[in-house]
Amino acid sequence: MDHAEKSSATQVPTPDPADTVELDMSEQRQLMKKIAFRILPVLMVAYFINSLDKTNISLASLTMDKDLGLTASTFGLASGLFFIGYFVFEIPSNVMLYRVGPRVWITRIMITWGIVSACTAFVSGPTSLYALRVLLGLAEAGFYPGVLLYLTYWFPARFRSRMLAYFVAGGSLSGVFGSPLTGVVLQHGNGFLGLAGWRAMFVIEGTPAVLVGILVLIVMKDRPNDAGWLKPHEKQWLNTALAAEGTTMALERASGVLRMFRDARLVVLAFAYFCKCFGQYALTFFLPQMIVAFEATAHTNYSVLKVSVLTAIPTVLAVAASIPWAMHSDRTGERVWHSAVPMFVATAGICVSGALHQPLGIMAALCVASIGIGTQSQAFFQLPSKFLTGVAAAGGLAMVNAVGNLGGFAAPYVTGWLKDSSGTFSTASYAMGVIMAIGGIVTVLFPRISATTTEVKAHA
Repeated sequence: MDHAEKSSATQVPTPDPADTVELDMSEQRQLMKKIAFRILPVLMVAYFINSLDKTNISLASLTMDKDLGLTASTFGLASGLFFIGYFVFEIPSNVMLYRVGPRVWITRIMITWGIVSACTAFVSGPTSLYALRVLLGLAEAGFYPGVLLYLTYWFPARFRSRMLAYFVAGGSLSGVFGSPLTGVVLQHGNGFLGLAGWRAMFVIEGTPAVLVGILVLIVMKDRPNDAGWLKPHEKQWLNTALAAEGTTMALERASGVLRMFRDARLVVLAFAYFCKCFGQYALTFFLPQMIVAFEATAHTNYSVLKVSVLTAIPTVLAVAASIPWAMHSDRTGERVWHSAVPMFVATAGICVSGALHQPLGIMAALCVASIGIGTQSQAFFQLPSKFLTGVAAAGGLAMVNAVGNLGGFAAPYVTGWLKDSSGTFSTASYAMGVIMAIGGIVTVLFPRISATTTEVKAHA
């Protein structure tokens, strides 16, 4: 057993069977609510700010592109370069979180990303913007998979998908409230600190990440045994439940982080998530420009604030659908189809949007696409935990998220290039749809691939 495995074994103590505490289902639900109210609000706020700082460039582009001389292609490249830095440091960051503890490492992530995001206000052209986007990705790397890992320390698997849904809702709400807030700052922020509105926006929206990072250090606890607000019998039941999962699931502790790149199950999951992220970030970064394209048909001009409000509508619907979908996945214990069906829904929505020409119909189709995209990950990220734990889980979750998020690099650039080449977003929409459909098909095939992989290892 290597050092990482020893660390994992000591962090979740194996209870003495003689001291086992039993809680009925009502008591278990109450305990889950108690934990959720303690740890989820600050994580939801953190993800709200994370999503805002990662994607506020989409609204900034409405005025920033002209100031910096960006085309749709160069803007897409700038947006996507974030994910290169993210990919490079994702796995090391999550392994560091596993080793030093979530509280300290999430604090580090938030403070550094807040500083880098604020510094985006001072870019002078495409090259400096490219550099800051790569640095922002390096700074933010490990946040999302780190929280995924952190939730496995507190919630048994049968409760985890809905808890992830609440966390993800925090990020999604940045599209509901953060986009209009960004619109207000862009429209009225000219002159703040002597900066143009889009520059002021990066300073104003980057600063809260630093403040919430400090809050995380103060209020978060790494493990249930560190929580003074849990009663001894609650800690004991939770440790027992989590330890039982660790021994009954088809676990494998990876002998080294690099081994996971040879695991077909993780490769398949990473590819499926890449397809989802391709559609997600193409829509995220270009939705404001898609809405502005309505102006010609509607014979009107949209203010930045109006565009920001319209971009919030699909997100509202996605958040509303995500939690009941995740709860249904938890109740049934089914994860594969709860991950694949949203991909097919997103495919239908985005392809229909490309075929329509009326703003209302396009907007309705984009709402359907957003619902599909917004309901996929909650069940999907329960799949790796079925066969990974400890440092392998930290690395495995990070690998799936990191490789998947390379879709966030490819999507904005490809979408921008297709828009520049064709003059419309229709071709780009069809490309998004096809790629997400492939991701859905691969997800459906995952159980067969997983069974084959397990059988091969069993006979190795």
